[in-house]
Amino acid sequence: MEPRFAMYGNELAMKFVKRINSAAAVIDDSSLPRSTAELVRLRASQINGCGFCTDMHTKDALHAGESQTRLNLVAAWREATVFTEAERAALALAEEGTRIADAAGGVSDDTWAQVTKHYDDDQIVALISTVAMINLYNRLNVIARTPAGDYQPGQFG
Repeated sequence: MEPRFAMYGNELAMKFVKRINSAAAVIDDSSLPRSTAELVRLRASQINGCGFCTDMHTKDALHAGESQTRLNLVAAWREATVFTEAERAALALAEEGTRIADAAGGVSDDTWAQVTKHYDDDQIVALISTVAMINLYNRLNVIARTPAGDYQPGQFG
């Protein structure tokens, strides 16, 4: 696939990405488990068809110690036995928060109840922010057709 636009080679784009990366750092500094955040990022990226982010978050998760089995099953998390109830709540939030245009009402009350059962207020803020941020990154990369496959863990700091 040929990129439409080299986002990461443009000075203005890099200024923008640097600022959103700074905002995203708040999530990394939160008490939300890093593995949960990576699972959420991966699932939203799969839904949005963002190859670049799917590649990045798969590799970052592996690099951080996530198992290949769990990563292979993210797209089928409902049928998989390898996720905790808390992770299932986070993955449901990721799906419903990513697909808000596809279903009236956005995030269901059932999903929200599961999220509040397993996460404290700060972790909920981090989860919501993770869903919002990965959807932003997905849109940047999908629109520009940023190619996937060459990402190296830690490449962006």
